[in-house]
Amino acid sequence: MTVQTAIDLTPFNTLALPGKAARYQRITDPGQLAAVAPGERRFVLGCGSNLVLTGDFDGLLLHMAIAGKRVLREDDEAVYIEAGAGENWHEFVQWTLAQGCPGLENLSLIPGTVGAAPVQNIGAYGLEVGERLHSVTAWDFARQTLFTLDRAACRFAYRDSLFKQEGWHLDGRVAIVSVVFRLPRNYRPNIGYADLRQELAERGIAEPGARDVADAVIAVRQRKLPDPAVTPNAGSFFHNPVVERTQADALLAAYPKLPHYPQADGRVKLAAGWLIEQAGWKGKDLGPVGMYEKQALVLVNRGGASGADVRNTMAAVQAAVREKFAVDLSPEPVFL
Repeated sequence: MTVQTAIDLTPFNTLALPGKAARYQRITDPGQLAAVAPGERRFVLGCGSNLVLTGDFDGLLLHMAIAGKRVLREDDEAVYIEAGAGENWHEFVQWTLAQGCPGLENLSLIPGTVGAAPVQNIGAYGLEVGERLHSVTAWDFARQTLFTLDRAACRFAYRDSLFKQEGWHLDGRVAIVSVVFRLPRNYRPNIGYADLRQELAERGIAEPGARDVADAVIAVRQRKLPDPAVTPNAGSFFHNPVVERTQADALLAAYPKLPHYPQADGRVKLAAGWLIEQAGWKGKDLGPVGMYEKQALVLVNRGGASGADVRNTMAAVQAAVREKFAVDLSPEPVFL
């Protein structure tokens, strides 16, 4: 694949923001990465579903499109499945279910690619991808070699990983080329979230299998979240904030209906969508950008927005939540 120049990036980000890449290369094989100059400025892109494009990019944009998926091996406790970084995440999850390998169904319909999933440690409905990940193989541009990290080395945390830390994936030091998942044989459906239980109950399913859970997740997400192909968006735009117990207690005394989730370290996670809605931003726009009318956590491009428009709306929402609740919201997407 040859390097292209002055490529329009609007189709490569789900917020449909304008911008051009000075140089662009579609990567379909890990061997192509060896030809990239170690010192060249670069950005590694999946499908752009977690990206805010703020304008033109003057470096080399590497679009990861490495395909392939296979059952790698099995043992008494788990099945190990490998997938290329460019595989569509939702299609990959559905493929694992078709192979009779449950474990990822709660992450159905999340936009993105397999290679991007561990960077953000994507999660939904009580599951994070780091819980099912066995190892990641990546290309190190400085050392010009492939290397593998196990789950512990990836340092997974809430919407965080080693790859989001300075000097790693997002700074162009490495490019993830494949991921191995460990899917347990002892399957137990994860239906702790009320929305899932309600959806399954409405379907008359008392003892759901993995396919039932996947179908319920898909139905709930389709009902609540906009299709990026119809309404450009980057999914959940803000992290659910985690605050100290004392602050959470004070907020709950004033707002008893505030959804909250105690954490292992004693802190409390709050529902960002609820905070945004109560601050008056559900369905509200600022110019061509606003918060979705069915889910206040989702920032949408109503048409013709720029990266600056996104920044302005983000700042306005953050200010409104801070003023009402004294809670700071941080964005999930990467800004380029």
